[in-house]
Amino acid sequence: MRAVLQRVSRARVVVAGEVVGEIGHGLCVLLGVARGDERDTAARLAARVASLRVFENAAGRFDLSLRDVRGAALVVSQFTLVADSRRQKGARPDFSHAAPPEVAEPLYEHFCDEVRAQGIAVETGLFGARMDVELVNAGPVTIVLDA
Repeated sequence: MRAVLQRVSRARVVVAGEVVGEIGHGLCVLLGVARGDERDTAARLAARVASLRVFENAAGRFDLSLRDVRGAALVVSQFTLVADSRRQKGARPDFSHAAPPEVAEPLYEHFCDEVRAQGIAVETGLFGARMDVELVNAGPVTIVLDA
């Protein structure tokens, strides 16, 4: 499981012209579920996301977590995060490491539930849909977490 976290001042997901998820201050979490990931993988990663100190304290140091700043999370499923682009020939990424949708969707939902269990407000995209993700990356701050 891989998550790309972007600290945002605002973010939203639009599907077919309609906003399906929107947050203010917090983290946009792009989540890729790989073959072999399990519920405990999602739970561990969710706890890391909630406690990662990427928000500044009064002195300007990264010392506060999403929980500390009472931020929200916008979680968007993105299977392309687990692509392998190290192929010797050709330029097409290999997506065979991504979990199939029938496995990935329940793990994505479990991840969202686990983030909520950490006391974080969670909005989501629409699993499997073609989405437009709009965000203002504050900092910019972008962190990649592998579970």
